[in-house]
Amino acid sequence: MNQDLLGRVALITGAGAGIGRETALQMGARGAIVCVNDIKEELVIPVVDTIKDRGGKAFAVPMNIASREGIRDAIRSAFEQGGGRFDILVNNAAWVRYQAIPEIMPETMDRMLDVGFKSVVWSLQEAVAVMDPQRGGSIVNVASVAALRSAANSVVYSGIKSGIMGITRAAAAELGARNIRVNAVCPSAVPTEGTQRNRDAARDANRIARTPLGRLGTVEDIARAICFLSSDDAGFITAQGLTVDGGITLTNI
Repeated sequence: MNQDLLGRVALITGAGAGIGRETALQMGARGAIVCVNDIKEELVIPVVDTIKDRGGKAFAVPMNIASREGIRDAIRSAFEQGGGRFDILVNNAAWVRYQAIPEIMPETMDRMLDVGFKSVVWSLQEAVAVMDPQRGGSIVNVASVAALRSAANSVVYSGIKSGIMGITRAAAAELGARNIRVNAVCPSAVPTEGTQRNRDAARDANRIARTPLGRLGTVEDIARAICFLSSDDAGFITAQGLTVDGGITLTNI
């Protein structure tokens, strides 16, 4: 793997498993100094150890980012552990429950908003404070094809992911003058530990049949897109939502 992120300090939230974990591993292999965040230390330590075992550099940032103070502390920790620089932020963390409209409860919606929406706003505030405008920086938000095409029982989830796309565009407009690029990736259904409860064989088979590339996406697919948007190869790309879905969203087969 090339070293296109060599020496850059990256924080990935929700990196203890799934897309976040794979993104951390790939960034470590590309030369980044990876700050691995998740809510529990036992989730991040194995990821850090794997990156180091593969010859990379990584630090554990076990913090709850579901508050302004939590995401602030996570980014400041990354800045300090990275030697006084901060280059890449991946807002990947989410807490998801799918519920029919009559079943939506305040505590469920509040937690989804805190982790998946508010933390992204607060992360922008802190990233602006620590990203060097001379070097610039890259922020990648993990949205979803649910921002483009929604299903039943996903009012809160689809609303949040649609909001992430709005945040991405507005932040890109505001932060471009500081040489900070802001983009999003929009994955389709990807098998991970977190999505297992909402998947079954019949539903997966239906998705595969409707996908032009004839398979489900993988965490590797999404992580490669995130790494691309974080690299200089995407140096003139900002305000975009890169759909990584095998073609299912914009086709009808």
